[in-house]
Amino acid sequence: MADEKTVRVGLLGFGTVGGAFAEVLAAHKDARVRITHVFNRGVDRKRTHARAAFLSRDVVWTERVEDVLEAEDVDVVVELMGGLDPAAGWIRAALGAGKHVVTANKQLIAYRGAELFALAAEKGVQLRYGAAVAGGVPVIPGITQGLNGDVITRISGIVNGTCNFILSSMEGGAQYSDVLAKAQTAGYAEADPSTDVDGFDARAKLCVLARLALYAEIDPEQVPTQTIATISAVDFAYAKELGCTVRQVSRAALTDGVVSANVGPMLVPKTSPLAWSRGTQNMVVTSGRFGGDVVFSGHGAGGHPTAVAVMSDVRAIAEGSAQVRLPAKKMKVVGDVVAPHYLRFVVADRPGIVAAIAGALAKVGANIDSILQHRGFAGDRLPFVVTTEPSMSSWLNEALWEMAGFDFMLEPPLCLQILVVDDKDTD
Repeated sequence: MADEKTVRVGLLGFGTVGGAFAEVLAAHKDARVRITHVFNRGVDRKRTHARAAFLSRDVVWTERVEDVLEAEDVDVVVELMGGLDPAAGWIRAALGAGKHVVTANKQLIAYRGAELFALAAEKGVQLRYGAAVAGGVPVIPGITQGLNGDVITRISGIVNGTCNFILSSMEGGAQYSDVLAKAQTAGYAEADPSTDVDGFDARAKLCVLARLALYAEIDPEQVPTQTIATISAVDFAYAKELGCTVRQVSRAALTDGVVSANVGPMLVPKTSPLAWSRGTQNMVVTSGRFGGDVVFSGHGAGGHPTAVAVMSDVRAIAEGSAQVRLPAKKMKVVGDVVAPHYLRFVVADRPGIVAAIAGALAKVGANIDSILQHRGFAGDRLPFVVTTEPSMSSWLNEALWEMAGFDFMLEPPLCLQILVVDDKDTD
């Protein structure tokens, strides 16, 4: 760097997180870090934003990203725009020009991380991404540094604040559509919420965590996801009877060089730390061979928490901290999981229904553990639940395909994995 005492930052994006980063930096009054450039579309509007007051008057505002990437007085490019393209090209250009990069872009790290890390190593610069998972919760530095001495075999987490807000609100009796609308009004969910509720955001974050914790480079497209949109109030009632609640869980485990991974709503026992997470809180649990379970928890969403993680990465570069480089390698991914499962049916009641369901399960070798049916529902639209003993998820999918064709079935059956607190026998 031209000046060892000052790290000069080019900021790509002055939205919620970018503005919060400027505010956090101003609060620190850290003379070692200075923003020199801000790139954004519509800079005339951005430079009059209230948070622009946290920047010095000599900051260069520009709508040309090249003005940041090619600037001689930019040492670190902070990318807060999101998405794969054109962000990947910008970061590639910044690294190629010998600039450090700090990003909060989980999609970029999940899909393009391997090639970008290789380029950063080749150019002798750092690519830091502490804000890419769980916002201000220091799970990424916690794993790469604090748990680097352990052998982590499994990682489980609630890493999407939108889904956690929706499901924890439904636990209190709210309806899915009402809570989703509230989340959109509050800014927790986009107008098109599919990236969150269908599990794609959490899937990218799980792949980032798998690289850190399991040293596994896995293709996000190989990780199965399940939407939370099919969860209803009755599922929370039955879950409560089973001593559980419902949360969107991202989970990956390493066994004999193969990664088992999936993302979706699951029944979580009330005794599990994952059941305690409320609102937009994030939580990640690592399971190590020697250190046991370690829990990271805190506010994972929002401008300020995310900006804290970005600021921490920038300051690490300013302090000359070396980045931990992990020996990650490509690994095969399977979505099949051996676990007890929760099956919820909505039927037009008549004799023989349980026998037909039991028969379909018996064909694939799945055993029924319990049957739950609450009173008070009309027979022409009756919800009831079957739980299974530990079974392969692929077996159950085969049985459910057959069950969906039963003439008494009013809607597709819902199948959720039931987490086991001590699941050594089911991973």
